[in-house]
Amino acid sequence: MTGMDIFTNFADLEQKKRNIAILGSTGSIGTQALEVISEQSEILAVSVLTANSNSQLLIEQAKKYQPNTVVIADESKFQEVRDALWDDDIKVFAGIDALSEVVELDEIDFVLTALVGYAGLKPTINAIKAKKQIALANKETLVVAGALITKLAEQNAVNIYPVDSEHSAIFQCLVGEFHNPIEKIYLTASGGPFRGFTKDRLLNVTPTQALKHPNWDMGAKITIDSASLMNKGLEVIEAKWLFGLKAEQIEVVVHPQSIIHSIVQFEDGSMKAQMGLPDMKLPIQYALCYPKRVKNEFKRFNFLDYPELTFESADTETFRNLELAYDALHREGNAACILNAANEVVVDAFLKEKVKFMEMPELIEKSLDKIPFIAEPTYDDYVQTDNETRSLIKELI
Repeated sequence: MTGMDIFTNFADLEQKKRNIAILGSTGSIGTQALEVISEQSEILAVSVLTANSNSQLLIEQAKKYQPNTVVIADESKFQEVRDALWDDDIKVFAGIDALSEVVELDEIDFVLTALVGYAGLKPTINAIKAKKQIALANKETLVVAGALITKLAEQNAVNIYPVDSEHSAIFQCLVGEFHNPIEKIYLTASGGPFRGFTKDRLLNVTPTQALKHPNWDMGAKITIDSASLMNKGLEVIEAKWLFGLKAEQIEVVVHPQSIIHSIVQFEDGSMKAQMGLPDMKLPIQYALCYPKRVKNEFKRFNFLDYPELTFESADTETFRNLELAYDALHREGNAACILNAANEVVVDAFLKEKVKFMEMPELIEKSLDKIPFIAEPTYDDYVQTDNETRSLIKELI
């Protein structure tokens, strides 16, 4: 699988109602995906729902959407979920292994990977090996193991449809253009709640302040990543693997209004942009229903509501996480795996007020310097790198 080739084999996806497995159904992407499926119930159906520990919401979703199977990763919640769904004739499993194994069920057509962080890697690998089409909202899967994932997808003739708004925008701009080489892409960033802040102003910002994103309603981890620009750094790495690009072909531009979701520039200088209101349901629907654009009742964009669309350079000196992500992309190997593992630990520590906002990139950089570099990692190497990095960062904290 190379770049744009991953999106071309879709003829077999048009024939029947698509049965969807949502990994992470109780999170922000998962709950919005269920809203999309409700609206498009003639062509989409829920087959599997999974959650980490939010048993109450998982039970509510299962009773409403009646999937064949649910998985609760937290084994201590198994009895509660099983008892609540006993009369609904829904199969209930528990544990991390069950999360990875459930994607292999024959009835599943699409797996929406909406898990947060490194946890999405193994289930996505299993789904690809089981030849399920992937709607990918878990950017860390490609960040951590892009070379492995793209190779597996090619070997198994599996398409990976991006759900991130920026990568969905690039994908939408490329439909009908797959034969035309990309000169450059622009990933747009809102700038988060701290756009324009100096280093001094960032020294004592709190998790509460960082969680107030100006445009998007997202989970806590992704919102903090947005505030630090790490989210955009992870998206840069993801774009390299999705579209077969080099680092120098990917530029980040701050666009505070979040209306232009990303831009493709072709070799003749022409540029295509995908625009719309900041609403994740549209890229979710596009991925699950591709290649069709399906009518919906989402709110429509009005140009008169946005008389100005503005753009700025990303401040990588103040927000160093973006620069660290580019560095990891240039190094390749297991560098991005180190970056991601360190970031997941420091974000959790920041949310618990164990580290300060400006300490996060310092700790991530130390991990990149200290963890052994592996040029051509295997899956086991990624697992070991992830474990070693998490242990190191916890010691440093």
